[in-house]
Amino acid sequence: MTWSDMEPLLEQACWDTLYMVGWSALIAVVGGLPLGVLLVLTDRGGVLQNVVVNKVIGQIVNIARSMPFIILMVALISFTRLIVGTTIGPEAAIVPLAIGAIPFYARLVETSVREVDGGLVEAVQSMGGSTWTIVRKVLLPESLPALISSATTTIVALIGYSAMAGTVGAGGLGDLAVRYGYQRFETELMWITVAILAVVISVIQFVGDLAARGLSHRGRSSVAPRLVLLRGRAPRAGEPAAAPAARETGPAEIESAEPTKVP
Repeated sequence: MTWSDMEPLLEQACWDTLYMVGWSALIAVVGGLPLGVLLVLTDRGGVLQNVVVNKVIGQIVNIARSMPFIILMVALISFTRLIVGTTIGPEAAIVPLAIGAIPFYARLVETSVREVDGGLVEAVQSMGGSTWTIVRKVLLPESLPALISSATTTIVALIGYSAMAGTVGAGGLGDLAVRYGYQRFETELMWITVAILAVVISVIQFVGDLAARGLSHRGRSSVAPRLVLLRGRAPRAGEPAAAPAARETGPAEIESAEPTKVP
């Protein structure tokens, strides 16, 4: 097979893969982010502590994560046909890809949000902040670098899932590698497909790491305002008011404080 024969096949396969991964990643983030935050809020000691709700959601997430993706695709055939009207093609693959990625990303979100300093949450609570304020002003901004890294990991996993989806008629690079590289013994095309997947994954990982590092450095520069927030919070009931901090005296003030000599 010449390059002129392979080029249109590779171009269409790349677009199919990007289409599947892009939409399923977007759905996974939209569905997994609130689910992961809810797991933290309803856990023991959380703002919305509810052990029953936390256990039920946790078990659902665990069951969905433990199911191999190829089995999940087969199990969701009827549901996929109900949603998109077909069981083959990139549109049909988005349904199982998104459903499989939502619990995966939710667990990563839960781990990221748990790393947020509890003192910041207590400070907002002491000032009368609502649950939505805690989530919007503390939990999400403070865990944003880790959330970006989690989203990058999810996208990379979805690329691997999309290759498996190609084996059952979803299209994309996985389908191209199996149909031509394996069934028709076009080894050259198969290795080109592998190289494209490696480049795409490397680029996504590089961009995700770069964004996470940038947000992390920006977060470190805001340590002072957060400390001011903690120091300036209103005292709780029965808590003595903090004594005003002693003002440091600069060299100019020391000189001006010397007694004036009388002539």
